[in-house]
Amino acid sequence: MRGTDHIVVSHLTMAYGDFVIQRDLDFTVRRGEVFVVMGGSGCGKTTLLKHMVGLKAPAAGDVLYDGGSFWQATDEEREQAKRRFGILFQGGALWSSMTLAENVALPLRLFTGLGEGEIRAVTGYKLALVGLAGFDDYYPSELSGGMRKRAGLARAMALDPEILYFDEPSSGLDPLSARLLDELILELRDSLGTTIVVVSHELASIFAIADRALYLDTDAKTQLGLGNPKELRDQSPDPRVRAFLTRGESAGVAA
Repeated sequence: MRGTDHIVVSHLTMAYGDFVIQRDLDFTVRRGEVFVVMGGSGCGKTTLLKHMVGLKAPAAGDVLYDGGSFWQATDEEREQAKRRFGILFQGGALWSSMTLAENVALPLRLFTGLGEGEIRAVTGYKLALVGLAGFDDYYPSELSGGMRKRAGLARAMALDPEILYFDEPSSGLDPLSARLLDELILELRDSLGTTIVVVSHELASIFAIADRALYLDTDAKTQLGLGNPKELRDQSPDPRVRAFLTRGESAGVAA
């Protein structure tokens, strides 16, 4: 049911050895929302994503999916849980020696029993969903940065994940490509009901797509704000949150 808690991050502390990145993070991500993790460089946004998808274990605390512990589960149970995720890394992380169709087909070949005809059909459908119909036989080097991001998204969607994770999706894109990717994220949320978690420091994107956002502070080493970003910008009691959300503000961002 949309609006119910899909992900719960509970008392999470992230550290590299004795060096604490963030401590005591507590928040929920609701089913079917776009949730943004925001903050300045080095605050731990991408590290938090790694903790949520199983790439790094927490120093303390847990992540729960539909009420079930992720980090207290067995290795096999965690691997099963990961099948529910799709992840779009910053650079798209496509295999340069594979065509777009081969890149998108890779998880289908690894994790399903689909035949080649079915794989081709699914691959074509996923590429069409992200606006790349007819680009099946292109290689990543033949595409623009925005198209590579969309191809990476098609691969992330290959196994019909319940949750999509994006790491700085607008990074390196021109304003038009970034806006088109934002629109695509909203379309996926609206048409498929996918829960979407986005790591971002780009204000235009944050205001355009986020239902709610979490602000991580580098100096405080914890969360200082949680809510709708426009409301946080205007009403947050913490000046650090307001300062982050008003830097370089333009009329278009403030809308």
